[in-house]
Amino acid sequence: MDIGKLEKLTLELEKKVEYVDVSATQISTNSIVMKDGNIQEIKSGIESGIRVRVIKNGMWKIGFFRGTDDIDYMYKRMVKVVGSGSVALAKCDPIVGNFKSPMKINPSDVPIDEKKEMVVEVEKAANIKKVVSTAVNYVDVNVKNVFLSSEGANASKNESKVALFINAVASDGKTLQFSSDRIGNVGGFEIIKQADLEKLGRKVGKNAVELLSAESPPSGRFTIVTDCELTGVFIHEAVGHASEADIVLKNDSILKNKIGKKIGSELVTIIDDPTTNGFGYYVYDSEGVKASPTTIMKNGILKSFINSRETAYQLNMNPTGNARAAFGHEPLVRMSNTYLKPRDQSFDELIEDVKEGVYLKGSRGGQVDTTRGTFQFNAERSFKIENGRITTPLRDVSMSGNILEVLKNVDAVGSDFKINAGFCGKYGQTVAVGDGGPHIRIKNVLIGGKNVI
Repeated sequence: MDIGKLEKLTLELEKKVEYVDVSATQISTNSIVMKDGNIQEIKSGIESGIRVRVIKNGMWKIGFFRGTDDIDYMYKRMVKVVGSGSVALAKCDPIVGNFKSPMKINPSDVPIDEKKEMVVEVEKAANIKKVVSTAVNYVDVNVKNVFLSSEGANASKNESKVALFINAVASDGKTLQFSSDRIGNVGGFEIIKQADLEKLGRKVGKNAVELLSAESPPSGRFTIVTDCELTGVFIHEAVGHASEADIVLKNDSILKNKIGKKIGSELVTIIDDPTTNGFGYYVYDSEGVKASPTTIMKNGILKSFINSRETAYQLNMNPTGNARAAFGHEPLVRMSNTYLKPRDQSFDELIEDVKEGVYLKGSRGGQVDTTRGTFQFNAERSFKIENGRITTPLRDVSMSGNILEVLKNVDAVGSDFKINAGFCGKYGQTVAVGDGGPHIRIKNVLIGGKNVI
């Protein structure tokens, strides 16, 4: 899209409305899907469109235009707003500049045969004895965006992300067990090149097979240790979503009216940071707010929600740069890279004082009720902790409880750190996110099988 035309559209609309922003986006995607050793799908595509938002008489009007650069048409569609309302935006400095995410190897320059070889390599490594099914998904995405506003914003960005997901299912003829892993980050194809794909696939297959002989879990309340992945899932699902300001404003968050209050252990500091190295990276959000870290919780005290400009105004807060829109949609309050900040204890120190506990690794998903503050998560692999040692493998282990109770029961935080790549859905929109943290130890957590709740 011609920048001059976008600027003209912005200037013409701002004469008739209180506020306007124009966001032109082009998304290039390449993906490969392999199932049980067979390539099922290879797709490449480019989508482009222009989103225009105006506020007139205190009301939003949002339009999305594909396949046209007719600014007269867009102007006529957007200038007519019927009715009145009370929409207002918190102030922010207009974003200006040209930005590009770090990238060494442009995925678009890598031949499709090389990408297929990479997918085949990781699948073959996972397909060991007793593995009955495998799935590998590869994707690279490049996003080019231009953002203009009536407040003086004039910025462009070029962001690239690459990810690979591997799943394996093992069977002994009586039961099925599942294992998965992934690599993904902001950047180029070097993310894949630098990975040991054979080791990744072999680990996933081996984990699935080992789960076949694991024991069923004990039931009751135990001291637990969660690995970096499960720590991240808990922080994202149980705390991150509850801190999204639109959820708070709808009275659907256990964190409402708790800013400034101690709601967790002093060891718990939670940060959402789109600028850190992770799959949820971006330079500015879908409203043109410059990305920056937001401390949601510091030393157990709730410090902030994550906001759009509109929710920030309603809550008398600053916008945090967390308004994100999937292609063709309006911005919503969304997380970016959300994590628990590490401290200084080694893994051995986390488990040495545990007489009887459970070590939980990885995630098979779960459920959270942000209104009541309850959750259940299913670990992929688990082990008994007995007298400070990791012992018997366990399978189908769930942890459940109340978000605020569990946050207060965190009594040790590790020094290691990892952010995992993933996707998050909300109101029909899916965006790339990262979540993670260190190993942590939590007292008095309810443990059981799949159906604890």
